[in-house]
Amino acid sequence: MLQKDSLKPTDVQSAQENKIQGLAEDVSSLKQDLGKNSETIGDLRKVQADMGASLTDLRDQLHQIRGSMEVLRKEIPAATVRSSRREEEIKELRDRLENVSFKISFIENFIGVGKKPETAEPAEKGKTPTVTTGKDTPPKGGRTDKESAYAAAFEIFKEGKYERARLDFQNFLKQFPDSEYSDNAQFWIAESFYFENRFDKAIPEYEKVIKNYPEGNKVSHALLKLGISYANIGDRVKARATLQQVIKDFPNTS
Repeated sequence: MLQKDSLKPTDVQSAQENKIQGLAEDVSSLKQDLGKNSETIGDLRKVQADMGASLTDLRDQLHQIRGSMEVLRKEIPAATVRSSRREEEIKELRDRLENVSFKISFIENFIGVGKKPETAEPAEKGKTPTVTTGKDTPPKGGRTDKESAYAAAFEIFKEGKYERARLDFQNFLKQFPDSEYSDNAQFWIAESFYFENRFDKAIPEYEKVIKNYPEGNKVSHALLKLGISYANIGDRVKARATLQQVIKDFPNTS
């Protein structure tokens, strides 16, 4: 058997060196781990700093949002006042428009071209009767063929059957192009389109009254309704020029 005393000094020394080397390696490994941990801690500190900065930004944004809300709360009453003023302005404009429409209707009714023509009727209390005079309604007694044809078309027009009346007046003009009722027939053709709100169709028919029957009694009416028709289709320039011509050619009239 081997005895402890049989170990050589070189063997003991080698074993100690191995232990020392192992400890050194362990220390080196620990240092590396500590270095990695230090880097990790540094990264964590950076993340924490970034999060702190982000929280600060969020606080600032929240403060700004709250400030904006306060501004909006203060502006709401002012906006309500502006809205009320706008409604008042719209109402004022609407009242003006209704006033102008009333005046136009009054003028049209006064001169007998703004509504369906009517024969003379007893006046109701507080109202002025509308009377159709002149060549509009031929006398019933002893009517000729042209008078009967015109009167029949005119009766249909008064009933509001504008398309049928228009055809009858057109046929009348083909049969009696130069009669004393021709200018009136042409005028009612234009009116039939006007009462249907087909102002683009009414315009050339009114122009025919003015051009083809310059001495007729419907020229002033046709010129006025021509201007109103231009206004209704949005042509302000022609409407203004036509209505100015009415004032020029027929001054001091209704």
